[in-house]
Amino acid sequence: MNRFDGTRVLVTGGASGIGRATVLRLAAEGAAVLAVDLDADGLASLTGHGVRTRVADVSSEADVVDTVAAAVGQLGGLDVLVNVAGIHRTTPIDTLSVADLTRLFEVNTVGPALFCREALRHLPDGTGVIVNVTSSSAAHGNPYMTAYSASKGALLAFSLALAAEVVHRGIRVVPVSPGTVATPLIGGIPSDLDMSYYARIRSLMGAADPEQIAGVIAFAASPDAAYVTGAEIRVDGGSHV
Repeated sequence: MNRFDGTRVLVTGGASGIGRATVLRLAAEGAAVLAVDLDADGLASLTGHGVRTRVADVSSEADVVDTVAAAVGQLGGLDVLVNVAGIHRTTPIDTLSVADLTRLFEVNTVGPALFCREALRHLPDGTGVIVNVTSSSAAHGNPYMTAYSASKGALLAFSLALAAEVVHRGIRVVPVSPGTVATPLIGGIPSDLDMSYYARIRSLMGAADPEQIAGVIAFAASPDAAYVTGAEIRVDGGSHV
């Protein structure tokens, strides 16, 4: 028997990177999954894996409300929420804009918070799980990432507070914080920035594959982690040891 047989899961950011790897991992272990993303083409590639998909903007409250309702309707309920959707922007402080700050918080913090709010109306007491993908940048100072780090730090703090708020219902909230991962999210760093700091802290294990992070997310969402809540799981290859 697969450990996710009969489990109904909503995964945001499911079209690529960690989100896609998580969708495929959970589906392979028996879960019924609804994958959500803005990337319709990326979602289309999942249909052959028996995964339901929905195009939605995680920063839109209306889309979040409709998406959770759709998940409950299509899956027959909801047992697990996995918030993976996120964006990255390199923001040197001298060029940091309100637009950058606003967009990063809309997608990386507000969206996941709204999904949590809506999902908690349906997650079952005693077994419901929320996994929020934060970042090792939430707790470590990384240059040129002030806005991104702040948005992920806020999501980490939100997750810990939420875990305390819903523990009486027996619902677990687990933040998973990856380090450097080989996904499209880490592309686009301007070539004129001094990145020597990152060379010094880079894990000797190299960048993680999305599948390695997905394995940890699957653990956090599974009954194997039944006693884990309100505790950050950092998956950074020891880059800050």
